[in-house]
Amino acid sequence: MQAHIESLSHDGRGVARVDGKVTFIDGALPGETVMFRYTGRRRSNDEGSVVEVMNASPDRVTPRCAHFDRCGGCSLQHLEPEAQVAAKQQMLVEQLLRIGKVEARQILPPLIGPRWGYRHKARLGVRFVRGKGRVLAGFREKHSGFIVDMQRCEVLHPAIGERIQDIATLVQSLQACRLVPQVEVAVGDTVAALIFRHLEPLCDEDCARLSAFGEQTGLHIYLQPKGPDSVHLLWPEQSRLSYRQPDFDLEFVFLPTDFTQVNTELNREMVRQALALLEPWPEDRVLDLFCGIGNFSLPLARQAGEVVGVEGDAGLVQRAGENAVRNGLENIAFHVADLTQDTARASWGTGGFDKILLDPPRSGALEILPQLAALQAGRIVYVSCNPATLARDAGELVNRHGYRLLSAGVMDMFPHTAHVESVALFERC
Repeated sequence: MQAHIESLSHDGRGVARVDGKVTFIDGALPGETVMFRYTGRRRSNDEGSVVEVMNASPDRVTPRCAHFDRCGGCSLQHLEPEAQVAAKQQMLVEQLLRIGKVEARQILPPLIGPRWGYRHKARLGVRFVRGKGRVLAGFREKHSGFIVDMQRCEVLHPAIGERIQDIATLVQSLQACRLVPQVEVAVGDTVAALIFRHLEPLCDEDCARLSAFGEQTGLHIYLQPKGPDSVHLLWPEQSRLSYRQPDFDLEFVFLPTDFTQVNTELNREMVRQALALLEPWPEDRVLDLFCGIGNFSLPLARQAGEVVGVEGDAGLVQRAGENAVRNGLENIAFHVADLTQDTARASWGTGGFDKILLDPPRSGALEILPQLAALQAGRIVYVSCNPATLARDAGELVNRHGYRLLSAGVMDMFPHTAHVESVALFERC
């Protein structure tokens, strides 16, 4: 079928109307005329994939990755990078207006970092494929559970991205090759680690092969026989993953299973921008919600008089406290709390706060907003990994809780994907 593409969907597919019905088309860009093949039909919408681009967008480029057409890891490599960012910025603006019924007084210039080899965290699927007679390792195919037969990945950190085939070959050499379903990746400033999930205990020979691979490549090797708490180091005897924030003279140590931002360079820019927007002063008491290992809390403690960090994961709170001690910070305290529940009587919420920073998960911070608003902080900086929930929460803060939206903008944390990271600044009226 032929279609004219009107816009991009939230997941990076072209949107067209074919016979009056919305159709999402993989590989198509706004303004293009394409021939496509249907891949799925529903009552509300249809899906398709490009067969031929008849009239190409001026923003279309040749994807760098040889696996782009199949791999589900990226969805926008065929779109010029600056156009990717512009599309994400437009998506943020539209969702703030459509979902939240709010409009930012200022749209911030987008934050842009490295676009290739940027990804420091990932989970790679692993599977012995009988038809190929060998193990595959990598991301899964688009709209499929199958693993892409890939040799390298252009967006993963080169320590891992250039060794995808080596990892597959390593797993294939194990006696337990059919019992390793996943390899998790974690990369710090100087150390890259692999966590091998295995469904049954590994024999001594398999452990020796994994250790030898680590010694040969310099990659630190961890094993995960059960849940996340079972992860333990195999090689070398000691491992220390960390990243630095040079602007604030800070080092963050983390475990390979801890949540950290995937794009370390962009994260440094993000922290710098968030603090510039919040404007912490030496006399300020600042609250950091969903604080993780202290990614924002510790820089805040360099500038504010007192910082309180709150996070639901006890392990992350422990690491945050250790990082504060390691960096010589004494004006900061961390607490464990489920921020989806009523925290109005929590001890950490007393004493008042001048400013608040929050960086919630994709589900947003709707449950905590009434209690957050009751604190009557003068400024709130909201860092978001989902523009839809940011827009919803912005609407609550502005239309119900007495704040105005001063500025908002995107950060290209995940280049070549449809993922939108953004930041918004609110001020009490």
